[in-house]
Amino acid sequence: MADQPARTRIRTAVVGTGGIVTGAHLPAIAAHLDELELVAAVDIDQARLDAFHATATAIDGIGPVTGHTDLATMLATERPELVLLGTPPSLHHQQALAALAAGAWVWAEKPLCLTLAEFDDIAAAEGDDTGHGPYAAVVAQHRYGSGTTHARRLLTTGELGAPRVAHCQTTWYRDTDYYAVDWRGRWATEGGGPTMGHGIHQTDLLLHLLGDWTEIRALAGRLVHDIESEDVSTALVRFADGTIATVVNSVLSPDQVSRIRIDCDDATVELTHLYGHTNDDWRYTPRPGIDEDRVTQWRTNPDNTPSSHAAQLAGIIDAFRAGTRPPGSGDDARRTIELNAALYKAAFTGRPVHAGEITAGDPYYTAMHGNHPDWAPAPATEEQQ
Repeated sequence: MADQPARTRIRTAVVGTGGIVTGAHLPAIAAHLDELELVAAVDIDQARLDAFHATATAIDGIGPVTGHTDLATMLATERPELVLLGTPPSLHHQQALAALAAGAWVWAEKPLCLTLAEFDDIAAAEGDDTGHGPYAAVVAQHRYGSGTTHARRLLTTGELGAPRVAHCQTTWYRDTDYYAVDWRGRWATEGGGPTMGHGIHQTDLLLHLLGDWTEIRALAGRLVHDIESEDVSTALVRFADGTIATVVNSVLSPDQVSRIRIDCDDATVELTHLYGHTNDDWRYTPRPGIDEDRVTQWRTNPDNTPSSHAAQLAGIIDAFRAGTRPPGSGDDARRTIELNAALYKAAFTGRPVHAGEITAGDPYYTAMHGNHPDWAPAPATEEQQ
């Protein structure tokens, strides 16, 4: 039998060459060089672009990476098939639309966009689910890795019994210098505070494990930092299966931790980590009377793949090759943005919000602050304009 021709690698470009791209996206690409060819990078800062080029081309298997300071020029000249967005959140919407219009798939850092209106705009620019895309997906690396895969299987098959109570915690610490970066803590550029910029990873993972939510009640506060958005939020969430969860997001917590705990009829499953996890970060505690063999099965996972950008990127590549919607896109990704919009609405209005309630015409559809007088940014003065 004749040798099969080598499969053409997917032409890939990165937009933004700062810390998240260099520290996370570039290693993920390097882990998949049998499938990906990094052809271009875009950054408005030429010095940063040059530094990225030096770092990238020092990796064995990555050849010359053409630098561009303009996205449109890069899309027209390099014709990438996959575009990775690592720019500040406010840029994702227009950059995703541009890449999709050029026929490229998009994988964007969280959040994919700042509002439900922007999400629906991006979704309308995608290919439909009967074709081959292009599609836009969001980085949600905590969903990936063997620990999450194992836990989700146990939960969705009922092996742990019905889930009843859950806790989702992102309690981190950010100082004043962190918010000195001009786009942080502002609605127009970050979309919100720790609810959108930090806790979204754990919230997304909670939804990945438990499914659809139906109702949320919430509080938010601007307790320490001089910013437009909140620096802490808390919520009570009811899920479609009846599970009741608490969600806590903070940048005021010196003892930093990311945690998810789900109490089921037969066991508690708990994940405790900070910025990433392995099998060792998951714990299964049985209720009294559970057979030891069953507990051993819960605690046995032959695969030990850490959560990472590389793990999720493998799924993006598989979907691209199959021409199917990738994980972390479509309704699956929208659900997380909708929950955050509902959290803000519940916190700022003081009343419960239900899934599906925020639609076109609702102020929280087009802005996470909902134009609330206590939270919306002050109008620009004539001098500022």
